[in-house]
Amino acid sequence: MRFSAAAREKVFVAALLTPGLLFVVTFAFYPILYSVYLSLHRIVLGIPSLGRPFTGIDNYLRLLEDRVALHSLINTLLFVFTTTGFEILCGLIIAILINRSFKGRGIARAAILVPWAIPTVVSSQMWRFIFNDKYGLLNYIFYGNDTHAYTAWLAHPATAFAAIVIADVWKTSSFAGLIILAGLQVIPDELYRAARIDGASPWQQFRRITLPLIKPAILIALLFRTVDAFRVFDLVFVMTQGGPADSTNVLQFYGYKKIFTEGLMGYGSTISVFVFIISLVVSLLYIRVVGTRLFREK
Repeated sequence: MRFSAAAREKVFVAALLTPGLLFVVTFAFYPILYSVYLSLHRIVLGIPSLGRPFTGIDNYLRLLEDRVALHSLINTLLFVFTTTGFEILCGLIIAILINRSFKGRGIARAAILVPWAIPTVVSSQMWRFIFNDKYGLLNYIFYGNDTHAYTAWLAHPATAFAAIVIADVWKTSSFAGLIILAGLQVIPDELYRAARIDGASPWQQFRRITLPLIKPAILIALLFRTVDAFRVFDLVFVMTQGGPADSTNVLQFYGYKKIFTEGLMGYGSTISVFVFIISLVVSLLYIRVVGTRLFREK
């Protein structure tokens, strides 16, 4: 029995896609579904006799009444939108600078990606040392050898939150810049030459040519960074442990504490599912609002 060329091509395509599909189902869809299953049960680690009684949406109702969880939600949203905004802005500046032709541009592009390539745990530890109140670099820059005047940056709610924001922006702005740079490089030079001939200033060129044409790249960077910021955990774990006074306690870290410190597997899974739902809704809103405008402009 002989197959047509079209049938053989479909079989070949299916053979190529199947391993990737199995990988996504195993390591993405299954954990999500299993987390939903756990969130609907009361599971306490260390008490096997309790079993896994089905509780329905009781964990979710409990979450809505949990003041610490609501405070962590506010911290998470503030962290997400603050860091994402600064990262897109810094990424745009980085992309514009490294898009220009200058000597050593290749080395500069590689150097800018170094913060993003460093593991988050390593960069978090570095920033924890920088903000340390005893031997931190920041205190030395501000106060020199006057140790009595040193500020405990990570011991005050406002400065501790600012510290994790600075650490995240420093690490991931280059990632946003890389995506925006890809959008800049597809803009034809003829558009800029025509604009200069017409007497357009650099600001007018940026506002009328550059910004509209890189909106799709900005949207992609915005989506990636927003979803990633909602999942922040290691940064808080290393730098502040959610303190002081829960000022840096984000939802993912709060869920970790519920599962591994208090042993509440079901309730901790509820928090993880809640974070997933929020990130999904925000991503869909970005696509709906920003993406629809992009298509209308086209």
